[in-house]
Amino acid sequence: MSESRFTIHSASLSAEIEPLGAELCSLRDAQGRELMTDADPRWWTGHAPLLFPFVGRSRGDVYRLDAHEYAMPQHGFARRKSFALEEQADDRILLRLDADVTTRAIYPFDFRLDMGFVLEDATLRMTATITNMGEARMPFSFGYHPAFAWPLPYGGDVEAHRIRFAEAEPAPIRKVGAEPGLIAAEPVPSPIEGDCLAPTHAMFEADALIWDDLNSRSLTWGVPGQPHLKIDFPDMPWLGLWQKPGAHYLCIEPWAGMADPVGFDGDVWDKPGIMALLPGDSRSFRMDVTLVGV
Repeated sequence: MSESRFTIHSASLSAEIEPLGAELCSLRDAQGRELMTDADPRWWTGHAPLLFPFVGRSRGDVYRLDAHEYAMPQHGFARRKSFALEEQADDRILLRLDADVTTRAIYPFDFRLDMGFVLEDATLRMTATITNMGEARMPFSFGYHPAFAWPLPYGGDVEAHRIRFAEAEPAPIRKVGAEPGLIAAEPVPSPIEGDCLAPTHAMFEADALIWDDLNSRSLTWGVPGQPHLKIDFPDMPWLGLWQKPGAHYLCIEPWAGMADPVGFDGDVWDKPGIMALLPGDSRSFRMDVTLVGV
């Protein structure tokens, strides 16, 4: 474990957060069983990056704003920036990222991103609050990207795990298109049966599954009849699921925003999911992870 990580705990859970990217690196139950990825470098060493100021990839890793072009890495820069500690207690922590010279060079806005983690018994509540500290209308999107253990440590093999949505989800889904990381124009039939998805490694051979017409703002992950995770995302209208096939995790990613469509060459304000934040305004995005049945 890195010495720089922060640890918070409740009677039911403990969490470790890395200041780099304000990234949740571990979530364990009271018996010390890990509920997140093992970060095996054969597949992916990430844990739960924050996606800001944009979700997904910009075409050519460049976006356009008011006739100017700016370089932007996939999923933005927040995951590569060190957050400052603002508040800490046994069961909670607040980390902060403010705009600086390096961020303004590629994203010319004065923002503040506060990332709060609170443990309330068997629930980890994560809240990202974005504030426009400048004087111009600010375009942005935001997403979570946590990788949960697959399989979870409560019995049942990989094939027995299910995602059960709060509502039936009959709408078609999106997939990545011919341009790497960008969204294909045509939707494809949903793999969900009613409200239940039985994920397989093969589903992710062509990258993520993406829901941009989602009824649910809550789902569960685990083996039916075993302890499982309940995931709530009341402020996020879209969802991505992703893994490197064969890895020991499934990323369950609530999003408010997504990658450029294939062939997109418009202004950032025309990018799907872009939101506007007026000077002095804030907007928050919550994601709760609850351990059920232990």
